[in-house]
Parts: sequence; structure tokens; C-alpha cells
Amino acid sequence: MQDLLKTLKILIVEDEKRLAQLLKEAISDSFFKVIIAKDGIEGLKKYKSFKPDIVITDIMMPQLDGLKMTLKIKEIDSNTPIIVLSAHSDKEKLLKAIDVGINKYFIKPFDPDEVIEHIKKLAPKIEKQKISILKDEFIFDNNNFSLHKNEQLINLTKREKEFIYLLIKNKNSIVKTQTIKTSLWDEEVNDERLRTFIKRLRLKTSKDLIENISGQGYLVSVLNS
Repeated sequence: MQDLLKTLKILIVEDEKRLAQLLKEAISDSFFKVIIAKDGIEGLKKYKSFKPDIVITDIMMPQLDGLKMTLKIKEIDSNTPIIVLSAHSDKEKLLKAIDVGINKYFIKPFDPDEVIEHIKKLAPKIEKQKISILKDEFIFDNNNFSLHKNEQLINLTKREKEFIYLLIKNKNSIVKTQTIKTSLWDEEVNDERLRTFIKRLRLKTSKDLIENISGQGYLVSVLNS
């Protein structure tokens, strides 16, 4: 189990700088890497770049609170485990947190060892999700964003890798065209540019790997889901 934990990346989103640092110091030795974001906006940005296996977040934060950030993360990857930390023990906050899909709720002050114990329970499922078997004998490594076929590495751009990962994390479900655009590009992107992008990716892989659902979006079939 300890070996499994050592493969995990953790993102802590907490506006109380001292608390964030204390939590990081308390759990860092157990995991591959632990990083901190100071609020929901920075948390979302670091989520996209760092691609953590688990997010630990406060609820009440300036600019973008933990619940709104969680909703945005779940749009990108509905499977990302979210652990909420909060000084609020009122039922309304707890119910809202459950509604947006959090995995666990810890009331401050809490014992960091309890957080680690909960992550131990999540680790086997996360590990299982690290490799995705796709159509036409393609295998995608979700940990290092690499695509292989017959043990040969397929040379993809960073955006192409992120696109496949986005579809895999929403496996066997349609990812809307607008969600793809906002997840992969910072600027406005028209439908023609997206179609050209996908056409090039299909030329590198296969015409059946990325499925087009007319007028709705795209999906990828994960065979080991």
C-alpha cells in the first residue's frame, strides 16, 4: 500500500498559508509529490497543469471557493477524488459539498493521519485508473500521458495528449464540444479548428479511436472500465 501512495500526486487548496504548509509537511513523506494553491482560481490552474490524483481543498476561500472549484474540476474529470476541509460543521455546507461530488469531508481541526488513511482507501481504485485500454489495441498511460500501440510510443503533441486524457476521464460518455474547447485552449476556438485538430490526431492513431457524436461532442471507449 505504501508503494501505491508513493505514486500519487496531491494538490492542497487552502488560503490559510500556515495551515496549508503544516498539512503539506505532515503528509509529504507519504506521497510522490504535494503542492499548494492559495485559492480556487490558483487551484484550478494548478489542477490543469499538475494533474493531481487527489485534491484536498478548503471550502471558504477568496475569489473562487472550494465548492465552485470542485464543480469546475468535475467538469474536466468527474473521477478526481475531492477531499474537503472546513471549519463549517453546519448541515447546509455539508449537503452542498456532497451535491457537487466530494469524496470526504473533514472538519477543522483534523488529524492529518486520518486524511492519509482515507487516501489509502482511494489508492487502489486510482491505480486501476492509471492505464486505459482503448479501441484498436491502443493503451493510454494516464500517469505520464503517453499513448502506445503494440509497445510502440505514438508521438503526440501536448494538446493531443490532454484531449485523449479528457475523453478517458469521462470514459464512455460524451464530452461536449464547448467543454473540449475551454479545457484545451485559453483563447476562443471555432468548430473548424477543433475538427482539424481531431482529424490530425486520427491520422496519427486511427479513425475509430475518437468517436464523434454528431452535434453533441466526442467520446472514447475505455475497454477496461
